[in-house]
This record gives sequence, C-alpha cells and structure tokens, in this order.
Amino acid sequence: MPAPVPGASAAGAPEASSPGADCPGDRPPSLLEVGRVVRAHGLSGEVEVELWADRPERVAAGAAFSAAGGRRLQVVRSRPHRGRHLVVFEGVDDRESAEALRGATLEAPPLDEPDTIWVHELVGAQVTTVDGHPVGVVAAVEANPASDLLVLADGGLIPLAFVVDHRPGEQVTVDIPAGLLDL
Repeated sequence: MPAPVPGASAAGAPEASSPGADCPGDRPPSLLEVGRVVRAHGLSGEVEVELWADRPERVAAGAAFSAAGGRRLQVVRSRPHRGRHLVVFEGVDDRESAEALRGATLEAPPLDEPDTIWVHELVGAQVTTVDGHPVGVVAAVEANPASDLLVLADGGLIPLAFVVDHRPGEQVTVDIPAGLLDL
C-alpha cells in the first residue's frame, strides 16, 4: 500500500508536507514541508533538492524556504537534474556550506490556489455525503495512481475524485456510489 502523502492536491499536482506527517512538531501550521536537500553538488555551493511535489515554481529564483532552526534560504537559481533540482541558495557559496544543508527539510507556505484542494486542508475534516450523512474523519491522504485516496480514521478509503466540496480543516462533502464503504 502506498505511503500517506499529506500535501497531495486534488488538482493532480501534489503539494506535500512530508511523507507521513502533516505539520508535525513545533513548526507553525502555516508552513508545509515541501522538500529536502539531498546532498551537495560540485564545489561552488550548489545542492541537489528533492521536491515532494511537481511544483517547479518552488525552486524558481527568489523563492524562499525555512529550514532547521528557522534558517531562511532564498533561491538564487536552479535547474532540473535527473528528476530533482540543482539549487544555489543565497549565502551558500562553497561545498562546505552546501554539505551543512544535507538532509535539511525545506518548508514553505502553502501555494495560494483557490480551486485546488490541499491535503493539509483535508486532514482532520469531517466527511459527509451530499445528502448530509456522516461518513468519518480524514486521517490521511494516500497516493494512488488512479486517484489519491482519503483515508478515514476507521480505515475506510474514498477516492479524492468523489470530493465535491470542502471547507478547509472542517468539512469534506463526497458524492460516493452506494456501497463503496461496505467493501
């Protein structure tokens, strides 16, 4: 079974927190984990960044991240590289500085896209059918090739394709076929 993917969007472009967690620990809930520094690349401070979402604008010049200890990292430039991105951050100009970032989790505010449903808006929300019957509470969202799945606290699974409305953090309305949760 796929690992939970908090942060996937219903619009097909995931925006991850981190695999298996949604705003854990002391991090303000207004920031999402969106990637991590994998390793240093070369001698001039470039790092390899793994994004947990197909959102290349996250590493565009001028984009900013928070890292461990509240350190602010601003992107000077980036380029795609073998399914990841090679990124130069402001003030990181040698291999030693780049190596110090290895393993750092990159956090950023959610993207403002009103027509997109983000995982951090779904987890903890009450699920009801279009006719008002309670179904459960969203515990997580799992990646699935056909459609990401709402994972309910009782173990039920509902394809995200059946979500017809939501109020972030409060309510998710689904239009599910009869018997779906009886399987």
